[in-house]
Amino acid sequence: MKAERPDARKLKALRRGHLAEYRAALCLMLKGYRIVTMRYRTTLGEIDIIARRGDLIACVEVKARSSPDEAVFAVTDTAQRRIRAASDIWLSRQGDFHRLSVRYDIVAVMPWRWPRHLPDAF
Repeated sequence: MKAERPDARKLKALRRGHLAEYRAALCLMLKGYRIVTMRYRTTLGEIDIIARRGDLIACVEVKARSSPDEAVFAVTDTAQRRIRAASDIWLSRQGDFHRLSVRYDIVAVMPWRWPRHLPDAF
């Protein structure tokens, strides 16, 4: 069996991550959220999905793992700080930011199962 090149492995992981994000977005839309943006990047951090339902903004970290517990433990303290910093930047650019409440969620995307939404995960 031929070993995969590092570039091929990286591309495969990137595709798997994007597919997980799209599955998570579909899950959120079916729960009544409107997807505001996906893969919001700043110099301070990145947010996989920013979703809105009324005046609630959900900053969502998507993790493709084999269980919800593994997904939660994969979001480190450093990652949480970076997500919060990115959300502060995004919120500061919204005209109605004074009305909005923010929540930080995780969506665990597991093989052959429906994604699991974990509201207010951190």
